[in-house]
Amino acid sequence: MQYLHTMVRVKDLEESLSFYCEKLGLVEISRHDSEKGRFTLVFLAASQDLDHAKENKAPLVELTYNWDSENYLGGRNFGHLAYRVDDIYKTCLDLMNKGVTINRPPRDGYMAFIKSPDGISIELLQKGEPLEPQEPWKSMENTGTW
Repeated sequence: MQYLHTMVRVKDLEESLSFYCEKLGLVEISRHDSEKGRFTLVFLAASQDLDHAKENKAPLVELTYNWDSENYLGGRNFGHLAYRVDDIYKTCLDLMNKGVTINRPPRDGYMAFIKSPDGISIELLQKGEPLEPQEPWKSMENTGTW
């Protein structure tokens, strides 16, 4: 397993970039705008992590800016921890066998979500290309929130 990023939702992208980059000293590594999803993702790395972050896309802070205004209450601005895994299906099966609920199954062969005992969302991402969708995962429903 490889640590990838921590996601934080931001209300004002420019103000947040000013804080994280100009004040804290993080460096923007990449940016993705989604017209369909109406959001912008900005990935930042600490100055001493630049080479590693550019090569491996980790470790990073992901700023998520939703274009439609929203007030984040109750810690909703903190999104999730993310880890890259060698085999998303094996990882999820191992977790289920240990009593962990798969809140968002890897129906696409690429992404799953679980929660810690304290309710922190953890995203699991398949290393490399998505695996071929397969049962029981591709027809498994979400459980709770993630």
